[in-house]
Amino acid sequence: MLIDTFGRVATDLRVSLTDRCNLRCTYCMPEEGLQWLAKPDLLSDDEIVRLIRIAVTDLGITEVRFTGGEPLLRPGIVGIVERCAALEPRPRMSLTTNGIGLERTAVALREAGLNRVNVSLDTLRPDVFQTMTRRKRHGDVLRGLEAAREAGLTPVKVNAVLMPGLNDDEAPDLLAWAVENDYELRFIEQMPLDAQHGWKRDGMITAEDILKSLLTRFELTAEENGERGSAPAERWIVDGGPHRVGVIGSVTRPFCSACDRTRLTADGQIRTCLFAQEESDLRAALRSGATDEEIGGLWKTAMWGKKAGSGLDDPAFLQPRRPMSAIGG
Repeated sequence: MLIDTFGRVATDLRVSLTDRCNLRCTYCMPEEGLQWLAKPDLLSDDEIVRLIRIAVTDLGITEVRFTGGEPLLRPGIVGIVERCAALEPRPRMSLTTNGIGLERTAVALREAGLNRVNVSLDTLRPDVFQTMTRRKRHGDVLRGLEAAREAGLTPVKVNAVLMPGLNDDEAPDLLAWAVENDYELRFIEQMPLDAQHGWKRDGMITAEDILKSLLTRFELTAEENGERGSAPAERWIVDGGPHRVGVIGSVTRPFCSACDRTRLTADGQIRTCLFAQEESDLRAALRSGATDEEIGGLWKTAMWGKKAGSGLDDPAFLQPRRPMSAIGG
């Protein structure tokens, strides 16, 4: 198992397939983009599948989430999914995407074995979308969401980040739209993972702000068990059900004590936390001929050193050197 000194066991693996993205979201990267990883630095398809196989068959991983950057920009993604679906035991697999490429890939991904998708969409207004992402692709995302639902990649979850002065008034409209289209909406507090390091705690839209806004139009009832466990989202039943809405308060309502994640970057580094300052290199071991057992040992050592929390509540908190696009969502 991938266990740490606080007794947490990692069963959820986030795999970044690329650091590249076809949007330029203001809370993630500058308008001109970033310097992408060189191709030789990226893990090959075979290397990715091997590491996932080790994680699933030897280290107790049961959930695999493919992320980016934008993972649909990875040419071999369908093949990677198909090969991972053949593993024993078979992991549940999902994908976090901006949705632009889903219209053309949803059916193939479902046939390859993908279980479901999370799609980022922060606004229902095309002009605001263009301002936030610096691209005119709003319609592509909506069509991608529809394609995912029709292909059976359900439940289709929609991730939304609210930004002051841009879309902070849209929470109720987004939820009404999600209910109408049978999507599960999840609001995510803006996190200090932007490449520009421009995030500020003051003025951010908090989980409490989001809930207050939703309650102006909807009746929200906390889920009966009242425990989210390792799930990042606190969830509420909307107007008596069956639809639900989630709020991920990574900054103001952290869930570190129950975290069950381990992260693999596109260039083969293990990260124990989104906000970690340290990484452990598996790519070098892979390419120097290490055995599965040796790689698994490196992975276990990395996770054993996982810190108690993200450190976001520490006045001395420093953003990680890598932005979200290079870490993986």
